[in-house]
Amino acid sequence: MSRLYPTLEDMRVDQLQTAQINHERQAIGAPQAQYPNVPPQGQYPPAPLQYPQQTGQLLYPSLTEYMGLEFTPEMMQVVASQGLQVGVRQTQSGQTQIAPITGNNLALARSEIKSGIREVVLCKDGEGKLGLRIRHVNNGLFVALVQAGSPAALAGLRFGDQILQINGKTVAGWDNDKAHNFLKKVDGARIDMAVRDRPFERTITMQKDSNGYVGFVFKDGRIKSLVKESSAARNGVLTDHQLIEVGGQNVVGLKDKEISEIIDSCGRTLTITVMPCFVYDHIVKCMGNSIVKKLMDHSIPDL
Repeated sequence: MSRLYPTLEDMRVDQLQTAQINHERQAIGAPQAQYPNVPPQGQYPPAPLQYPQQTGQLLYPSLTEYMGLEFTPEMMQVVASQGLQVGVRQTQSGQTQIAPITGNNLALARSEIKSGIREVVLCKDGEGKLGLRIRHVNNGLFVALVQAGSPAALAGLRFGDQILQINGKTVAGWDNDKAHNFLKKVDGARIDMAVRDRPFERTITMQKDSNGYVGFVFKDGRIKSLVKESSAARNGVLTDHQLIEVGGQNVVGLKDKEISEIIDSCGRTLTITVMPCFVYDHIVKCMGNSIVKKLMDHSIPDL
């Protein structure tokens, strides 16, 4: 599980705080702090993490605090076996509501674009490669290619991710050559990156009609037209956008027939991730269609 930070500065502050807390805990012989708080075996719900001179609070409240109900491990197993998920949100009146997440829960989870900064740690393979290609857009560095089975793929990098730092060096203003040369020379045992999750992309969820259609037409992965009064039209799908993911699975470089097969396999609820075509064209510029088709990672991401 990777940590998510609202800003790059938050990530650095947290690293310093964590190091300080672990130093203090080591001084008194206590175990190092972990994230997330992992309860001791057999303990439910998780107990707050105890810090020296203070009592920590859990970042997320336990389910037992909602509605006055006590959820035992056995009850939670029943919920999990049914594949149910709930979302917690705050209403305008200040009330907390618990409601089911509609649609294809797994696809929604895979497609979710998180609005924060995450840390990615990877290393080079036996040939000294990462399986990663980078493209600069508006003075930022973006992931243009993640090779299947590569260290970049295993680390969870995805097409369109923005790289903010590499080994503590801010990369704003770097061009392709500078970024690739730096990665080529850097020690391959450990490479730390600060990454923003696919900022040019957005995710849309739709419902298929009785004929299995959602109401958009695409060619070469580009959305060309919309069907009036369709789910695609109602949910804000736009033309001149490139299909990047379907159900959370990368479809960049796939043939239209292959994309259609993935769409058909998604069931009644369809979740797509799209990017404006002019941004997509700039990212894949000078890379060659054959490279994208042969090397791009199209595996289904793990949660």
